[in-house]
Amino acid sequence: MMLPVMAIALVLAQPSEISAKGGEKEKTVMVGGAPMSPSKNIVENAVNSKDHTTLVAAVKAAGLIETLQGEGPFTVFAPTNSAFDMLPKGAVDNLLKPENKGQLTSVLTYHVVPGNLDAAELMKWVKKGDGKAKLTTVQGGELWAMYDGKYLWLQDAKGGKAKVTIKDVHQKNGVIHVIDHVLMP
Repeated sequence: MMLPVMAIALVLAQPSEISAKGGEKEKTVMVGGAPMSPSKNIVENAVNSKDHTTLVAAVKAAGLIETLQGEGPFTVFAPTNSAFDMLPKGAVDNLLKPENKGQLTSVLTYHVVPGNLDAAELMKWVKKGDGKAKLTTVQGGELWAMYDGKYLWLQDAKGGKAKVTIKDVHQKNGVIHVIDHVLMP
């Protein structure tokens, strides 16, 4: 029996509990087949997600590992491998070239907003903004958060949209929201 894609995504995103240091339980969210632990930082969790290998490779190529392991807090909108696959043929390989590190860094930091903005906080901002909230990214550009009654969406400066497919993946230094498209500054 085939489950609808959304049903699978919801099952995979269900919180569970694992033992943390000291034996206490912590709520985790499954992303890319791996539990994302709130006691680990963004990089420590992301490297375990099979759905984010392209993003991790890009973060390494841009030299952002140390930054995303830092204190933060950061809100990261994390595109999946399939989101990167939607870019024009050769775009990812081109961005990963050393001579394009500045452009790659710009694209990646456009997916990061300072602060720890979980879905509830983003929704407060959207409601306060009459259906749209402007977010200023670490890159310096703007993103807009919106809600369509079912999903939280992001719109980039070029009009592209990304749906939040897994929200509130809490980390020691922030929160990750998994998205289905790459946002462009």
